[in-house]
This record gives sequence, structure tokens and C-alpha cells, in this order.
Amino acid sequence: MSPVAITLSLLVFSIVMFVWEKIPLAVTAMIVCITLVVTGVFDVKTAFSGFINQNVILFVAMFVVGGALFETGVTDEIGGVVTRYARSEKQLIVIIMLVCGVLSGFLSNTGTAAVLIPVVIGAAAKSGYARSRLLMPLAFASALGGNLSLIGSPGNLIAQSALEHVGQRFGFFEYAKLGIPMLLCGILYFVTIGYKLLPGAHLVGDHKVENSRKVACPKYKKVIALSVLVLTVLGMIFEHQIGLPIAIIGSIGALSLVVTRVITEKQAYQSIDSQTIFLFGGTLALAKALETTGAGEIMARSIIDLLGQHASPFLLLSAVLVISCALTNFMSNTATAALLIPIGLSIANTMGADSRAVLMAIVVGCSCAYATPVGTPANMMIFSAGGYKFTDYVRVGLPLIVISIIVSFVLLPIFFPFYP
Repeated sequence: MSPVAITLSLLVFSIVMFVWEKIPLAVTAMIVCITLVVTGVFDVKTAFSGFINQNVILFVAMFVVGGALFETGVTDEIGGVVTRYARSEKQLIVIIMLVCGVLSGFLSNTGTAAVLIPVVIGAAAKSGYARSRLLMPLAFASALGGNLSLIGSPGNLIAQSALEHVGQRFGFFEYAKLGIPMLLCGILYFVTIGYKLLPGAHLVGDHKVENSRKVACPKYKKVIALSVLVLTVLGMIFEHQIGLPIAIIGSIGALSLVVTRVITEKQAYQSIDSQTIFLFGGTLALAKALETTGAGEIMARSIIDLLGQHASPFLLLSAVLVISCALTNFMSNTATAALLIPIGLSIANTMGADSRAVLMAIVVGCSCAYATPVGTPANMMIFSAGGYKFTDYVRVGLPLIVISIIVSFVLLPIFFPFYP
């Protein structure tokens, strides 16, 4: 079999096994990763490079930071402050999504989610609401917020760079023309239809048991844990000025908590969710295979070719959005954008369409990674903490994808017509 055929076969296998869930998702991801080596698609170094991906390093670091916040009881105190302003579960969801969405518009989506996850879990414990009903809105808001500004998502910058080569560009807040309505529609979705679809598994009980041993935690440990969280957030905000990637900033925060004995080495190791690491690292190999073997491009071009050279704007918009949405749920949104943007420019030139409109449709589609736990790093980070199943993402995420596409169909022709 050719590398493309093997990659597409493994994609189908992973989708089936993720939905079926007869074996753990992390095991499925590792089977795919190892199969890519056995079949010769990748060498060992390439296949396992996902395990040293900077997002994995950030995961580990923020698991430790979050673990320290839990051990010292800081999450419960922060949660108490948050819940003071929310008198119902729906109000709490709105607050969480607004805060996360706005921050994600200017910070790393992954970094924003990583910092807020412990806070949201603390709010769940303090309020008595199931964390599974709060973490998914948080993760999806981080993706929705990425469309608020030029720096909200790496895909936005890739599109800008590609546009500059053809003498065009997007304004800093031009993505917000679609991003703000999509974020507001996402919030509205979660307090109406999505609210009924959110899984209701209650995991609060175990957390309350833990609280009994946190009462005696020395105050200085709480101060250090909270200070590290604040400094980590500030470091992520000013990462470009500091000159360090957010994964390293998070790692410095995690190490400082162990060095100052706020959290023991054993507690730090216990706070790291190995399932998340193996699932994310393993699926990155499949995402890389889709990108490097050309399987993703073949899928995209096959659909585009079906449209013909004289497709209507509606068909072109539909195809671009559907392809982007489908691929981004199994590849990183950055990789999907990098793959599809050159194809999008080619389509625009061939059909005489506006490059800005085609690339905006691709960027919007690449943010719709709601239907799988591997769609975004944030989706993956909440997987174990929320006690989710693969089907939970499909049930809650697919309607949001449909809503996002409908909003795009309405707004794209207004703000970015394909044939101006």
C-alpha cells in the first residue's frame, strides 16, 4: 500500500475506534502511531516527535501548575469568587465563555484554556455544578475567540502572510466581523440547545473529599501558587517581549512550584494526566501523516475538482467550509490552514474569486474543531478532567459546527463577497 492509502486507512480506523470506544482512545492513538512506523510511512523519530511537541510540554507544565492550585485549595477560593457573580449554571457558562473567548482573541488559545481549566474546576467544586458541564464550553470558547483578531490564532497569521504575497491583507480586527457574531452565537447555543446536550456526569464528589485535606494548607503556599499562576499568565501575555515560548514559561512556573515545595515531586507527577499525553502525542503522528503524505491535500482537491471550473459562490463557499471543518477535527488548525490556504489561493485565481473571501472562509472553517477531542489542544486538555467520551464531543460539537457554518454563510457574502 502507498503511504497515502495507509494514512487514509488509519484515519478511517481511528474514527471508527474513537466512536466505538471498545479500547481506550489513547491506545487507539498509539496503535496508529506505531503502525505508521511498522508500515514505513514514518521513521521512529518522526512518528514520536509529537511527544516533544511544545503543546505537550505546555500540557505537562500546566497540569503541575493546576495540581498545585488544587493541592493548596486556591482553585476553590478562586471558584468562590467566580461563582459569586453567577447565580445559575447558565450564567456561569456565559461568564466562562466570555472571559475565555475574549482572552483567546489576544493570547494563545491553548495557553488561555490551560490557565483557566483549574479555575473552572474550582468554580465547579464551589458551586456544586458538574465540571463536565463547564469545561466543554470553556474549550470551545477558546477556539471561537481565536477569530477575534489577527493574532488570535496561528491560522490567521498564515492567511495574512499568504495574502501579502498577492498584494492584499486583513486588518487587525477584520476577523472580528465574523468572530464576534460566532462567539455570541456559541454562547447563545450553550445556554439553549447545547445546555441540554452537555454531559451531566457529576465528578464533584471526589473533589469535595479532597478539600478536607486542603484546609490545613499553609497560607504562604497558597500565596506562592496564586503568584505563580498570575506570573505565568503575564508571561504568556508578553511572550514575544520576553522572547520565550509559552511552553517554557509554563515549565518555569511548574518547576518553581516544586522547588519552593508548594507541591512535592510525587504530587507533581500524579497531577500529570498521562492519557492526555499519549492521546495527543499519538494523534499528532496521524495529523502529520495527513499533511506530509499529501493525503489531506488529495481529499481537499478531490472535492474541489468535483465542483468544476465554474462553480457558484455558494458551492465554493460550502466546499471550502466543509473541507476545512472536516480536516481541522483530525489535524491541528494550524496544519489545516497551512495545507488549505495555498489551495484556496489557487482556487481564487482559477475562478476569479476574491482571495480574501476564500482565505477567510478557510480560517473560519479551521476554527470549527468541536466534534473530536483531538480537534484542538484545549479539547484534549479537558478530556480526562471532564470525564468525557468521544461521542460527547460529536453530540455537542456537531450542532455548533452547523451553527458556525450557517453564520458564515450569512456574513461572508456581506463582509467578504467571493465575487466583489
